[in-house]
Amino acid sequence: MAQPDERLIKWLRDTHAMEKEAESMLTTLASRIEHYPQLKQRVEQHVEETRSQASRIEARLHALGSDTTTVKDASSSVMGAVAAGSHALWSDEVLKSFGASYAFEHLEIAAYRNLMFAAEALGDTATAQLCREILPEEEAMAGWLLEHQQALVQQFIALDQAEGVSAKR
Repeated sequence: MAQPDERLIKWLRDTHAMEKEAESMLTTLASRIEHYPQLKQRVEQHVEETRSQASRIEARLHALGSDTTTVKDASSSVMGAVAAGSHALWSDEVLKSFGASYAFEHLEIAAYRNLMFAAEALGDTATAQLCREILPEEEAMAGWLLEHQQALVQQFIALDQAEGVSAKR
């Protein structure tokens, strides 16, 4: 096999860091959800998918003779927790977190598509295949969020109008 392209290695490392950020953000979000069990369950499921994605990317980096970037992974994890925690300042925390999660899923979709196209252009079929395997998982989460958005907003409003209940999370 030819030497792996350094740009591709960098992008794989960045993608791994992105997954570590997502894991942290989703784990924080799941820990704060109180009144939205369906959302909590789906977020917890995606945390497991995210961990698997990070593990598969790490394995691909090792196969290419490289490794993850510890500093970038650590800083991304912190950023994810801070981002998710910052929504606690809002009275509609669950809706802000929902929106951020939906946007982040689309960032991940774009990143995997870019990585897949780059890998294809560089002849790295294994990395391209990995992206093709992960991409539907990210698309499924984004689709689930979109499909459940209206119900979540309606549930938030109902809880917000109920006396003695905090719809916030």
